[in-house]
Amino acid sequence: MLVQPLVLPVSHLNAAGVPVEKMEHVYLGPSYTTQECIDACEAYAKDTKWTRLEDVCKETAKLLHDGNPISWFQGRMEFGPRALGNRSILGSPNHSGVADRINAQIKYRERWRPFCPSIIDTSASEILQTEHPSPYMTFTFDVAEEWKSRIPEVVHEDGTARAQIVTKATNPRYYELLQEMEKLTGNGVLLNTSLNRRGEPMVCSPTDALKMFYGSDLEYLVMEDILVTKE
Repeated sequence: MLVQPLVLPVSHLNAAGVPVEKMEHVYLGPSYTTQECIDACEAYAKDTKWTRLEDVCKETAKLLHDGNPISWFQGRMEFGPRALGNRSILGSPNHSGVADRINAQIKYRERWRPFCPSIIDTSASEILQTEHPSPYMTFTFDVAEEWKSRIPEVVHEDGTARAQIVTKATNPRYYELLQEMEKLTGNGVLLNTSLNRRGEPMVCSPTDALKMFYGSDLEYLVMEDILVTKE
């Protein structure tokens, strides 16, 4: 007897009867204004040293270009397990030793575990050798040979990278930061790992960010339009 395969109809409605829409991003958590970040600094138990930045992305890119890891707190928090440029620790992946510095300052993870790149969309196909979308840092790609030496801090020993491709439409400020990095280094790429200490969840609020910052050896925290530094 010939058994016909079961073919299920494709539904365009969810369980509540609402039309299903394509998920464009996961920036679904809370956001905080610059003033709320300032208020958190003023209320924090430890005296905080902060300044307002005139050009957040340009000034942050300069710090990154100098080899400094940056705590980066912007916009709405990401939903899910990946830091996608709003609650992140960032580094310049062409700067040798930045991954070790992040490990020494806060992450304390095994060196064989690779850090991942955020890549500007205009360079992604060249670096990853594919047009495959990857907005959520969930796919691993073979990095083009010529790029392995340009961004070594985010390329695994097997020549791969688990990449996030960043678009201007979904994260304009993070995109602008990548553009500024491209101007300085020729690479619109950043090392991106989650803004947290080992064993703790990603930070959510400005106060969370300050607790993490002062509980680590990190030296720079950018929260919205302000830069927090240590003596």
